[in-house]
Amino acid sequence: MYNNPYAKVKENAINTATPEELTMMLYNGAVKFGNQALIALEKKDYLSANTAIQRTRDIIREFQFTLNMKYEISQQLYDVYEYIIERLSEANIKKDIDIMNEVLEHLRTLRDTWKEAMKIARASR
Repeated sequence: MYNNPYAKVKENAINTATPEELTMMLYNGAVKFGNQALIALEKKDYLSANTAIQRTRDIIREFQFTLNMKYEISQQLYDVYEYIIERLSEANIKKDIDIMNEVLEHLRTLRDTWKEAMKIARASR
């Protein structure tokens, strides 16, 4: 069987990542799949768009499921994630590029905020 060295490196990175780094990987994945969905919508490749939107949605659902609800911010994040999921569904149903762009803007903001929080946390250690 052919061994893909990239897959091995990726697997190792996932297995050795901190929870914070895994969260960043998931945000990056959501943005990546969101971009794929946008490109597919622009090309009117609705099957590929659906697949990419579903993958984006699955990542956001995972964020929802793993929130620690004992913190006040968790409910706020839950609501943000729920809104994103609703907009993803709407973009998928309507094949709407503008909605997909909106979703991507939210995802990038969440990712960039997480990145800054990681920097602040590292600096305070």
